[in-house]
Amino acid sequence: MASLKLPTSSRRLEPYRTGAPSPFPAVAAGPFNRRAFAAVHVVADPLSGKDPWVEPAIDWEATIAYRQHLWRLGFAVAEAMDTAQRGMGLDWPTSLELIGRSVAAAAAVPGAIVFGGAGTDHLPPGPHVGIDDVIGAYEEQCAAIEKLGGRIVLMASRALAAAARTPEDYAKVYARVLSQLRQPVIIHWLGDMFDPALAGYWGHEDLKSAMDVCLAVLADNAEKIDGVKISLLSGEHEIAMRRRLPRGMRMYTGDDFHFAELIAGDEHGHSDALLGIFDAIAPAASAALTALARCDRTAYEKILAPTVPLSRHIFGCSWRGSTDTRTIS
Repeated sequence: MASLKLPTSSRRLEPYRTGAPSPFPAVAAGPFNRRAFAAVHVVADPLSGKDPWVEPAIDWEATIAYRQHLWRLGFAVAEAMDTAQRGMGLDWPTSLELIGRSVAAAAAVPGAIVFGGAGTDHLPPGPHVGIDDVIGAYEEQCAAIEKLGGRIVLMASRALAAAARTPEDYAKVYARVLSQLRQPVIIHWLGDMFDPALAGYWGHEDLKSAMDVCLAVLADNAEKIDGVKISLLSGEHEIAMRRRLPRGMRMYTGDDFHFAELIAGDEHGHSDALLGIFDAIAPAASAALTALARCDRTAYEKILAPTVPLSRHIFGCSWRGSTDTRTIS
């Protein structure tokens, strides 16, 4: 057991002695009854002389090795997401390279799943950007990911939020883009608490009205949609929307503050998950999800509940930092 000096709320350093490590397995001990995506970080190359604000410095071997670790633990991988890399140092060309490398590595792992984030972040912002430009940008990224054999998380678009004038504009963009895709996608609704530039998404400032529009888009394009990931930091809104989804469509929680209870669910249903915190707590989360699958709710809560405060701390810090426009895709 190691001893560390850690800061306290009184601005003093006090010794903290770590406990014995928990005996979590390095390979999933059984199947999950929830689909669980980890939005995975990349591994930086510590020996690179590159300026990370200008050009990403990635240790590709270690980055892919960590994905293999997550697949062994039973997780699917969501690449190039806003919560992991996108807009936090990875531009679109590097994001596409990451998706391609991950898809290629997954081909050698039975059952491995990879989805990649498609957005419009390569589209230069400005008042000249219209709805057709947004459609074209989405089409470009989706086509590039599908060419690599990847599946898609269709991310919320800052350009669309700026260009759209009515809810019908959102319906037009999503219908056009979705109609061209080969396999069902995950729709991502990122709230303005993470990115103020996405305020009024779906054509409404009011969340209930915005949810109505989003649900209509999902219903109109249901055959092209595997599920929806919402990141609104509101368990109440997620549950309300989950109960209104078209039959067979998944709700992927993106709520890093309430994920344990949302994944467990209630008598009316449950959420699957697409979470950045699974990256940091993978062995524990794998053990918890295995326990949930064998209907051991007590073991699930005992393992996963203590990780929620860590998740709130990590993503509280990144949320506060997200007001810097350099970190937003």
